[in-house]
Amino acid sequence: MQFELVPLLEIQRELYAMPRGGDRFKHYIATLTGGGDDIDLLPLGALNPMAKPHVAAYVEALIDLRGEDVVAEALNKAAARLSGAGGRLKVGLAVADDAQGGWTNRFFSEAGMRFDLKAALARGWASVVCWSSEPPTAAGIYAETLASAYRSAYVAAHGPAATLAQRMRQEGAASLFAHASGPALDEDELAYTREVIAPYRDSDAYPAIMACLYGDEAAASLGYPTLGLSPRAGYAVALAEARQRGDEPEALL
Repeated sequence: MQFELVPLLEIQRELYAMPRGGDRFKHYIATLTGGGDDIDLLPLGALNPMAKPHVAAYVEALIDLRGEDVVAEALNKAAARLSGAGGRLKVGLAVADDAQGGWTNRFFSEAGMRFDLKAALARGWASVVCWSSEPPTAAGIYAETLASAYRSAYVAAHGPAATLAQRMRQEGAASLFAHASGPALDEDELAYTREVIAPYRDSDAYPAIMACLYGDEAAASLGYPTLGLSPRAGYAVALAEARQRGDEPEALL
């Protein structure tokens, strides 16, 4: 699979340099759609166009960090490792605002970016998203780029994951590809989490899936029943099981 970096940070800098209000929102919509009726610059859909100054500062930090150079380096690595997978995707770096304001629910939005990729792939896009609640680092951007590139290739090969088990298999492989450490759970909590999520592995019920993957905090924030799980417990199990199986991410495509 081949990847083309589309620089978006300067576009975000220009947007957030405008005063908050109707003109900024209109500018955002025009930029997002390219003046047409369809979404053109898809990764910018993650933005909060009415964000407060902390997001403008975050964009500046990414520019100072040369974040798009980091993305380009990771994409070159991903393309080499995924050379057996066909297709070509444009990739953009964007900031999602989960720190202030009600525009973005982190858990719901992140899950959409990981599992609802049909529209993105149809438009030939993959997104690398930084979250305003987390300080940007080169290592974090690099890992997120690898995970996003692999995730897109995986969904293109297998189709969208529906059940909890399918989503865990996808994300375990993406984490391995990105060399991500994942949430830190000890063996007792991993065993406990496996026991709790066991009845839901073949389920495609979204409230149960979100509770299993993201834990009680996420479930409660979305109004879903909680299951007594710690943050991102299902993701921790997914990575642990991928390691135990000896999965080779490239071989799964």
